[in-house]
Amino acid sequence: MAKSGASRNVLILHFTVLIWGFTGVLGELISVSALHLVWYRVLIAAIALFVYLVWSKKSLIVPLKQVLQFLGVGLVVGLHWVLFFHSIKISTVSVTLVSLSSVTLFTAVLEPLINRKRIEMSDVLIGLLIILGIYLIFKFEFQYFWGIVLGLIAALCASIFGIYNARMVKTADPTIISFYEMIGAVLGVSILLGISGGFDAQMLLHQTDIVYLLVLGVLCTAVAYVLAVSVMREVSAFTVALATNLEPVYGIMLALLLFGQKEAMSTGFYAGAVLVLMAVFMYPYFKNRWIGRRLLVR
Repeated sequence: MAKSGASRNVLILHFTVLIWGFTGVLGELISVSALHLVWYRVLIAAIALFVYLVWSKKSLIVPLKQVLQFLGVGLVVGLHWVLFFHSIKISTVSVTLVSLSSVTLFTAVLEPLINRKRIEMSDVLIGLLIILGIYLIFKFEFQYFWGIVLGLIAALCASIFGIYNARMVKTADPTIISFYEMIGAVLGVSILLGISGGFDAQMLLHQTDIVYLLVLGVLCTAVAYVLAVSVMREVSAFTVALATNLEPVYGIMLALLLFGQKEAMSTGFYAGAVLVLMAVFMYPYFKNRWIGRRLLVR
């Protein structure tokens, strides 16, 4: 039964990643800036989660300490999405998604430090392979320098909120966590908009933007985010980060299908992307081999 439950969680995780792969395409299709896009996204997600919580009669009352933790992580989530979508706006969907895969390396290093565990060399080696792939992309797609940099910082933010979500979900309801994190993201992005004078006519939406934002806010954010946080009860933050590396596969395929030549990249880019994907598929082998050697030594 435990094995069946674990398999189900992995399937849910990959379904969630598939949905996330579509967010990059939506980011390209929506006409407003990254800040405005994220503000609408998290606001819609927060409203959708609130409606669900009221409908399911779940209490929104949690200890103040937990509320502050959820809101704090929500600020990181909001920053992650602003960086992610801005990277898409100044580069391409493909470049941003592959850059985001560096979340594996960040998580391999940060998770043991934050949770005070031993750093596994197998995790670091896989992360380094991903970094090599990112290096190739830098080398052959240097015109997208800032897009890659913002994608990498977005990956760092994703690693941080993934690690903390994995801890918080053990003591709180995933939907409650997601709701307060969306509130935190709304507050954070609202502050950025206020500072930058972004509450202006540039926030006006086209009809197609409204449809895309509803899909982005409800399906790709509220639903997907709750699913992702839920599986963290059984799946480690590093496993979540590793599965997230498949997001470029789904996203790039969708982008090529919808945007055609605009998303066509150099041979060097695809060589780097292949290295990233190799890391994903090689990880189970390296992990099992590394653990096996440690057991033999003991």
